[in-house]
Amino acid sequence: MRIAVIGTGYVGLVAGTCFSESGHDVTCVDVEEAKVAALQRGELPLYEPGLEELVRRNRDAGRLRFTTDLASAVGAATVVFIAVGTPMGESGSADLQYVLAAAEAVGRALRHYTVVVDKSTVPVGTADRVHAVIARSTVHAFDVVSNPEFLKEGAALEDFLKPDRVVIGTGSERARRIMGELYAPFVRTESPILFMDTRSAELTKYAANAMLATRISFMNDVAALCERVGADADHVRRGVGADRRIGYAFLHPGIGYGGSCFPKDVRALMATARDVGLELDLLRAVEATNARQKKSLLTKALRHYGDLSRHTFAVWGLAFKPRTDDMREAPSVELIEGLLDAGARVQCHDPVAGEAARRCFSDRVSYASTCYDAAEGADGLFLVTEWSEFRHPDLRRLRSLMRRPVIFDGRNAFDPAQARDAGFTYFGVGRG
Repeated sequence: MRIAVIGTGYVGLVAGTCFSESGHDVTCVDVEEAKVAALQRGELPLYEPGLEELVRRNRDAGRLRFTTDLASAVGAATVVFIAVGTPMGESGSADLQYVLAAAEAVGRALRHYTVVVDKSTVPVGTADRVHAVIARSTVHAFDVVSNPEFLKEGAALEDFLKPDRVVIGTGSERARRIMGELYAPFVRTESPILFMDTRSAELTKYAANAMLATRISFMNDVAALCERVGADADHVRRGVGADRRIGYAFLHPGIGYGGSCFPKDVRALMATARDVGLELDLLRAVEATNARQKKSLLTKALRHYGDLSRHTFAVWGLAFKPRTDDMREAPSVELIEGLLDAGARVQCHDPVAGEAARRCFSDRVSYASTCYDAAEGADGLFLVTEWSEFRHPDLRRLRSLMRRPVIFDGRNAFDPAQARDAGFTYFGVGRG
């Protein structure tokens, strides 16, 4: 099947590459000539484990191409995916200007019946708007389908190639048959393809992310209570998660969620509700808890040291989660900005997010090539992102490098007893 993917950001690049891996002929389109040229050379604009190898393999096999020529790619395609950005507007709602501009361009380029798929995360009713825009620009038959993505950064290939479910919103039997054929190779392990109407499909994506964000904030509220009453949030988490009705996923206390999805999608869902006269009070509380949690390590440091000026701090982990270089709304950003505002010096290290950090902080912080280099001479260490390589440090070596042995563990990655036995003052999340 010939496929065109409009947009080579995270979603578009992963989707296009995975479709080509299953044998389809895929052309990815982007307006940025430099980006397309880099992709043609096999150079990726983002970090995702395994993606670079997959892109190069399918590019070399001739199944995956990159171009700025939208008209040619769309005109030859049976299915066109719109996977452009939907940044958050001032009101919290998703900005659809790029989606609608892509839809207009697609409409002008159609040469035969085509399935046009909204792959970007978009508000309820967007498929109807995309359909109207395309209809004004073409005489050819087409259907608009909603097919939201459910990719976790750091595990996107696994999520796409072996999905929990595939959600497809369409009222067209012809589009349903084509989309079913397209996704058949990915659901051979009995994962379901869930067909529904477009509005339900659009809402499903937002509802899923809002539920996960709610679990995170709930556990962080419990962790805050644990600190006040002398309980251990990790023990509570295990006791709660053992209930089959609840489970363990997204119940780890920490310093809040970030990234490109949860913050934006929670706000967009609230904005959608406000547009129809409904206030989602629960999600307002989820946001408030997350905002508080992002400040929690800085609050503990201020309580411990008093004045942070003339202090040096090490920060381990900058990306919002492991296995990605994405720093959008990462807790590290708020922490580091708070430390700098308080007059502290910051030495940071992340295995892959160094370039993203330089774009964010420039020369206001120092960048270490190893976690131990970041800790040298530090008055305190903040663990912000739980990369595997940070979980079992040589505590004696760390103690010898630091000026003051204090650890603020924002992910409860360390064993508190071991840290204290090694001479550290230890602060975790919800640990009494």
